[in-house]
Amino acid sequence: MNGGEGGGERLQKVLAAAGAASRRGAVPLIASGRVAVNGVVVTEPGARVDPARDRITLDGRPLRAEPRRTYLADKPRGILCTSRDPQGRPTITDWAKTVGADPSLRLYTVGRLDYDSEGLILLTNDGDLAQRLGHPSHHAEKEYRVWLDRLPDAARSRAILRGVEDRGELLRALRILDDPPPSPKHPPSLRLVLGEGRNRHIRRLMTALGLRVLRLRRLRIGPLTEAHLHHRPLVELPPDLLAPLLDH
Repeated sequence: MNGGEGGGERLQKVLAAAGAASRRGAVPLIASGRVAVNGVVVTEPGARVDPARDRITLDGRPLRAEPRRTYLADKPRGILCTSRDPQGRPTITDWAKTVGADPSLRLYTVGRLDYDSEGLILLTNDGDLAQRLGHPSHHAEKEYRVWLDRLPDAARSRAILRGVEDRGELLRALRILDDPPPSPKHPPSLRLVLGEGRNRHIRRLMTALGLRVLRLRRLRIGPLTEAHLHHRPLVELPPDLLAPLLDH
């Protein structure tokens, strides 16, 4: 293990690169004493190690680098964006493995969709990638279709773009896009583009404006759209499709 600031890599970065957690998620793993380097428990996340020479273990098991993979998935409703649920509800990591994700990988979602929402989401075992895409400074546009009990009037539409304050946060959309007119068989819907996503952003925005959300689906993440799924529930993304996303 390397001391000082000069040599090696920070331990949390090495854990993230091996798919054990994101960099942020690796900090409590280290602080709780679950990580050892050359047989010595290390509790300082900033400790520097040489992954080529040092023997790093997590819960007593050697840390092995996983092949880095990132998937684009079409999350159904009724799935939690978490790796485990105390109530036993279905999780996205378990679901992903039933539709083609490598079952040996420890996957994490980039961002979230709530239990009742559906649509595009990224899953990866690349902790560095998850950290970069999940950082607040990364503002890839996201497009949604929201089905409502009724369409907003002109005043509500202006409020959607101007923003509504809720729980100390300003909730707004960058753009409202044209959608087909409602039919007797389907409720009215809007397409909204967000620049940043708060927790339950669209649902809270619509509720604040007196509108009821009947269904919510994410259609786009930056340059990635439903077309990239090729009518499948999950596809692995090659590097050339990930690169434009990282540029946002």
